[in-house]
Amino acid sequence: MSTIGGTSGRNVELKARCADVDEVERRAVEAGAVRTAILHQRDTYFAALRGRLKLREERREPWPGHPGEDAWGGELIHYERADAAEARESSYERLVVDDPATVRATLDDRLGTTIDVLKTRGLLDWRGVRIHLDDVDGLGTFVELEAVVGPAGDEHECEAKVAVLRRVLGIEDADIESQGYAQLLAGDA
Repeated sequence: MSTIGGTSGRNVELKARCADVDEVERRAVEAGAVRTAILHQRDTYFAALRGRLKLREERREPWPGHPGEDAWGGELIHYERADAAEARESSYERLVVDDPATVRATLDDRLGTTIDVLKTRGLLDWRGVRIHLDDVDGLGTFVELEAVVGPAGDEHECEAKVAVLRRVLGIEDADIESQGYAQLLAGDA
């Protein structure tokens, strides 16, 4: 996968429904995870010929009681990922955008918007693995583990870290989601 003016990469990720976000957060912190930020995200998905294409608009604020600054940003993300109820690899391209509203309107006009996903995400870091504690409008609460190949290790190290966190956080097979939030909201499950 190549990109023009942006970044590309791969990650290993796992998404699961989460009935008790506070308990998962407690377990993560006990295992050494660091609370980093609260993210308010709007992901607008567009019709794409292959893979998935979304515009992410994000307001970032410090985790309550922790240092940090507020920030606002947007990025266009194209990714390809198999729908499987297990930890799986995803390849992606990201491009920072300065004017998300104009990009959203232009892509909606050219490609069509398929769905908007609104969520609040608690972001923690454990040994280079991002732990997302997500509250998704219309769907409920989830935990997502994301290990970026490179910063979190090679593909095997990323898979191993996700497997360890899955056990530590108590993620059961029955809770794992094979599809993304957009598909779940659209009723493709």
